[in-house]
Amino acid sequence: MGATPQEMVERALALSGADGCVVIADETSTANLRFAGNTLTTNGVARSARLTVISVVGEGVGVVSRAAVREDQLADVVTAADRAAREAGPAEDARELVAAAESPDWAEPPATTSIGVFSRFAPALGEAFAAAEAGGRRLYGFAEHTLTSTFVGSSAGLRLRHDQPTGRLELNAKSPDMKRSAWTGVATRDFSDVDVAALDSSLAQRLEWAKVRIDMPAGRYETLIPPTAVADLMTYMYWSSGARDAADGRTVFSKPGGGTRVGEALTSTPVRLYSDPAAEGIQCAPFVIAHASSRETSVFDNGLPLAATDWVAGGKLAGLRQTRHSAELTGLPVTPAIDNLIMTGPEGGRSLEEMIAATSRGLLLTCLWYIREVDPQTLLLTGLTRDGVYLVEHGEVVGEVNNFRFNESPVDLLARMTEVGASRQTLPREWNDYFTRTVMPAMRVPDFNMSTVSQAS
Repeated sequence: MGATPQEMVERALALSGADGCVVIADETSTANLRFAGNTLTTNGVARSARLTVISVVGEGVGVVSRAAVREDQLADVVTAADRAAREAGPAEDARELVAAAESPDWAEPPATTSIGVFSRFAPALGEAFAAAEAGGRRLYGFAEHTLTSTFVGSSAGLRLRHDQPTGRLELNAKSPDMKRSAWTGVATRDFSDVDVAALDSSLAQRLEWAKVRIDMPAGRYETLIPPTAVADLMTYMYWSSGARDAADGRTVFSKPGGGTRVGEALTSTPVRLYSDPAAEGIQCAPFVIAHASSRETSVFDNGLPLAATDWVAGGKLAGLRQTRHSAELTGLPVTPAIDNLIMTGPEGGRSLEEMIAATSRGLLLTCLWYIREVDPQTLLLTGLTRDGVYLVEHGEVVGEVNNFRFNESPVDLLARMTEVGASRQTLPREWNDYFTRTVMPAMRVPDFNMSTVSQAS
């Protein structure tokens, strides 16, 4: 039996000849189910491990990260990190390592997942297959559950660990002739809360709507953006909110003439966009885990405690993602990135169904994909609609329209939106390979820019 992750951390720290050292051990297990045409096609489990050694010599930093490091390879990894640190020039983000702290469960074995995580979900999926078959539709998609245990140790006395479960389900329904398609997805910590029957029912409804086809030209339309699409837009805005780049005049959050727009109103609607490591259902690491330094992360911040942080509060820009180093440059509080995102509007927000019922005429989106940045100064994004755009008239969906390419800035959308719905946990469609922990509302925009008609399905 090999060394535990904790033992690998301790041995690496002991082997290092650097002035300071941080070691991160990640142990990951994954279970998945894949299905097509109302039939389970594959299932499997996998395990992986990665060790990252961060050496500090003077103000030089060396980082070496390798997968599946054996005990007899450990000295080579540490030596390589120490050598890189000695050869490196001064790191501009160099700071004292974070002070000693220890997780009470540091010594516990790594958490793992298994195919058993689907014990309740799989039978429900089988029932959904039967219902779909009887209803003349085909279900495609996958369910995946990942559990990563991360151990962070340092020469300054850090001994912190975090166990992160991440589950996602993508479910796509198609008509037998494959001409109609609908998508839904959910994020979950353990699949115990996934209502497959309800998801299948919503897909059946959308395929029924799609039996009526309506061609519409490009233009600006009142549009209902569902939580999943709002999540994709707000996540990209969050990723683009680096304090360093804003202070350097590179982004939509840069203030003309210098500085940042922190404190400025982005919208007259009192929305809140924030992150909270302890948020129910989307809990994430309560301390910084940084495998490398960038303009928005610093290896010197490893172990820095995280707490609920407002990015937009009362409609005003309240914070930007940054390190201890960039906080000194900008004069703003230290607000490192956190691995979840929540958006809420005024009390009493309506459900998406209630928003549809209150719509005289407009478009209802399902999701967005192939999102790309056009202009960082305005955060103008382009992309495509996918798997169903529907026309709403007099409070009812009357049919499916063609897909569009859109050109919009999430910052501008915040300023122009006329309604924010009730918030709920959702799964981004475009970004769920990287970011799954979101709680978002639906949003009504009076003039969403559908710039061209798309032939995408």
